[in-house]
Amino acid sequence: MALGARPGVCLATLLALLADAPACAEQRRGVRAEAEPAAAILNGYRRYNSACNHCHGPDGVGSSFAPSLIEDPLPFARFEEIVEQGSARGTSVMRGFADDPNVAPYVRDIWLYLEARAEGSLGRGRPAPQP
Repeated sequence: MALGARPGVCLATLLALLADAPACAEQRRGVRAEAEPAAAILNGYRRYNSACNHCHGPDGVGSSFAPSLIEDPLPFARFEEIVEQGSARGTSVMRGFADDPNVAPYVRDIWLYLEARAEGSLGRGRPAPQP
């Protein structure tokens, strides 16, 4: 079906929305398109340690309260869904962070940090700041 053939959809409006979608998504995630991956990982480390480590343990290794986030890493879409909406697994319950301004805009940075830990390209502790 052609874009303009859908009832009730103005083609010009749809095209304008599609053109702005990537920029809006990047702003919503708190990720600048030109940001260095190392800067995003450092920011993810900082955000993780401010909101996640008290349950998921230092450096994402897990704890008695919550599972490891580096042993079996989640794809970004699933990670984002769980962080925003929360999760209940067994006796563990995690609240959603969709309305938390210190977490929601930085989910991708947190995920990048945990992915680097999971793949072994980043050791434990604070990542070195990049100039």
